[in-house]
Amino acid sequence: MNQMSTVFSALGNPIRLKILLIISETKRPLHIKAVAKILKMNYAAVYRHVEVLKKTSLLQVFEVGRSHVLSPFHEDVVKQFVQLAKEVAG
Repeated sequence: MNQMSTVFSALGNPIRLKILLIISETKRPLHIKAVAKILKMNYAAVYRHVEVLKKTSLLQVFEVGRSHVLSPFHEDVVKQFVQLAKEVAG
């Protein structure tokens, strides 16, 4: 139950939902800088949100040199969450 609560808490933030939406709609992993540019946010702010999502196992982060690249951990689950969020939002 604690893990589920952590997941839903992480999904309760609109920025984190947007990050998952962006990641789930791309065909390839994205660098955090690219996500930050899309969201018009600074890298550090996006990185903090990414860390929360990483702890929930919804997002995985690959270190490529000094770069951090994002990809959904359970792509099908992430897409279902995003779809449910869109449906609930109307």
